[in-house]
Amino acid sequence: MVIRPMEEADIPFVHEMECRIFSRPWSKEDFSKSIQEAHNIYLVVEQDSKIIAYCGLWGVAGEGQINNVAVDYSYRNKGVAREMLQTLISIGRSKELESFTLEVRVSNLSAIALYHGLGFQDAGIRKNFYEAPTEDGLIMWL
Repeated sequence: MVIRPMEEADIPFVHEMECRIFSRPWSKEDFSKSIQEAHNIYLVVEQDSKIIAYCGLWGVAGEGQINNVAVDYSYRNKGVAREMLQTLISIGRSKELESFTLEVRVSNLSAIALYHGLGFQDAGIRKNFYEAPTEDGLIMWL
């Protein structure tokens, strides 16, 4: 398993996974713009030359807003997300980001447990934050 920065050539594969996993997927252009921004960090995880996971964050004023955390269905519950997020946070800290935040569906108990295991704490609820289906988002901070 190799964790590396996302490149423009990765975007078609990332976008295809994004469309399979999320009900409101980002466009290829969204990813392209995000990886070009100097303060952002986007990573992919490769295994056997195949992208199996990706994540990113927007760095703003010493904080990292984590988004687009995705692991291909067949690679879940194998520690991929944990290692990928630990790498993302480590890189963020090396770029002087002091805190990290994210939102997660309140029903996504496995992701919430993962984030708690990484040290994130519950900070509040964003009512009806998610669409398709409508659901509250749990705000978490590290």
